[in-house]
Amino acid sequence: MTLNYFDHNATTRVDDAVIEAMLPFFQQEYGNASSRHALGTAARRAIDKAREQVAAAVGVQPVQVIFTSGGSEANNLFIRGAADSMRSGHLFISAIEHPCVLKPVQALTHRTGEHWTAHLMAVNQSGQIDVNRAQEEMRTQEPGLVSVMLANNETGVIQDVAAIAAIARERNDDTYVHTDAVQGLGKIPVDFSALNVHAMTLSAHKIYGPKGAAALVVDKRLLLKPLIYGGGHENGMRSGTENVPAIVGFGKASELAVARRVENAQHVTQLRDRLERGLVEMGAVIFGAAVERIPNTTYFALPDVEGDTLVVKLDKAGFAVASGAACSSVNPGQSHVLDAMQVDPILARCAVRVSFGSSNTIAQVEVFLAATKEIVDTLRNISSLTF
Repeated sequence: MTLNYFDHNATTRVDDAVIEAMLPFFQQEYGNASSRHALGTAARRAIDKAREQVAAAVGVQPVQVIFTSGGSEANNLFIRGAADSMRSGHLFISAIEHPCVLKPVQALTHRTGEHWTAHLMAVNQSGQIDVNRAQEEMRTQEPGLVSVMLANNETGVIQDVAAIAAIARERNDDTYVHTDAVQGLGKIPVDFSALNVHAMTLSAHKIYGPKGAAALVVDKRLLLKPLIYGGGHENGMRSGTENVPAIVGFGKASELAVARRVENAQHVTQLRDRLERGLVEMGAVIFGAAVERIPNTTYFALPDVEGDTLVVKLDKAGFAVASGAACSSVNPGQSHVLDAMQVDPILARCAVRVSFGSSNTIAQVEVFLAATKEIVDTLRNISSLTF
């Protein structure tokens, strides 16, 4: 059975051009980038080029790019690294952040001898941060650290990061502001300066690059303490021998993501619009449909059809979709994002996410809609017979 992959927010197939760029660094150019000989120098040049490519993708200088093993590490590096460089205070994050932001923030609030207080910025029923409410909260509690994701991994809803950053900076000029832009790069314009942040997280495997490579992009004035000490790699911010093939792949993927963004966005928007028309005809609720979203993502629920069940049935029919965030699969059927959006818990259990990529087609969408309708009709008939 042919697999129709509709789960690109979880991960993506590595692009052929990215693999081609990586291959020499597994065998022919296998040197350690810290070595002084020719093989080591070649590896260092390759990393330097990749750093330039990633920097160019978001409009920064190469020195601002710190390579990490993944988005989770990059988010932890900002939160824990910044917190270790300042006195205790107030942490403001949105209620819909990825667990790799939520968890380290929670951990900070339990540190012995420190006094960090976490504030979850509320979102409206469309999944956007209530900026006015956040402003009021920051007026009474001076922010020390702020982290707001650019685009949500479940709903695809885009946040006004620049506006929230402006509010935080106005309240306290020493506030550090961060955005997890992992789901934004390659789908919408991502400009570090325009977002008005001090730090930004990016990841290779969301943009047709390899797993195991990501970056924290930082303002040159940002003070961070490293999570990993050792040989002083990445300007002392992330020690450990660099994963040269993955970093090279990340650089190439970043270059391609920018070059292809407009074309890909137009393509997946057409797929999403057709999908959502078909789903609405079946009675589906589309989460976040009233506000701006990244163009490839549809998060929907068909009332009375459990999301996990539909995902399994669709998988057997040849479609890979998700019932929530792939990184949160330890709690299947429970979405903190939908909870923050005040979605009825019964409806939330029906949630399914489709996230398109460049290789998907309208024909696949049509077959998906037909398969979904058949499955849903069968499940609802069973339910009606049961009750």
